[in-house]
Amino acid sequence: MSAALHFQPILTPVVDVDRDELEESVIEACRRRDPQALRMWVSRYERPVFAFLSRSLGSGPHIEDLAQEVFVRAFAALDRFDPRGPARLTTWMLSIAWRVAQEARRKRAVPPMHPADAAHFVHDPGTPEQRHARQELAHAFEQAASQLPEDQLDVFVLAEFHGLTMSEIANMLGVPEATVKTRLFRAREKLRKLLAPIREA
Repeated sequence: MSAALHFQPILTPVVDVDRDELEESVIEACRRRDPQALRMWVSRYERPVFAFLSRSLGSGPHIEDLAQEVFVRAFAALDRFDPRGPARLTTWMLSIAWRVAQEARRKRAVPPMHPADAAHFVHDPGTPEQRHARQELAHAFEQAASQLPEDQLDVFVLAEFHGLTMSEIANMLGVPEATVKTRLFRAREKLRKLLAPIREA
């Protein structure tokens, strides 16, 4: 596998659930280090991995290093992934990304989230006024999200942005499904209160 992966910036927070998973034959080719298969793998999963890390930790140059680490670990563990098992490859990749994010938080290797980082998620070909309004909304959301506890933020990102089910998130985080539902409910409630002044403006 290449020692350096170059990731495209994530400009739009699009839920990724409608994209097809890699076929089993491609996964097998990745295990054999086939260059074309590896390119397909990175092309397919770089977006959700990069997006999860950015949404959970804030954007910045450190995210590319963390995304690189996710793919290195995934490649090393790919023999243990069962394409016929219950987990989708997307969920498996995001679980590795979540662990990398947790380690970065523990090491305090991640700069604090900054509202201006939200502008990196905005790509709107509309009028300057529309772009400004969207950027303001993105800034407000980033500020609100930064006030969520990490466990609530992760559940919110995985459910709302990546479309994972409560069961998938519970298996990923190693907690009961009821706990996931509670965290998601509390995250939504807190965000609703924090963003209420904007909705009412």
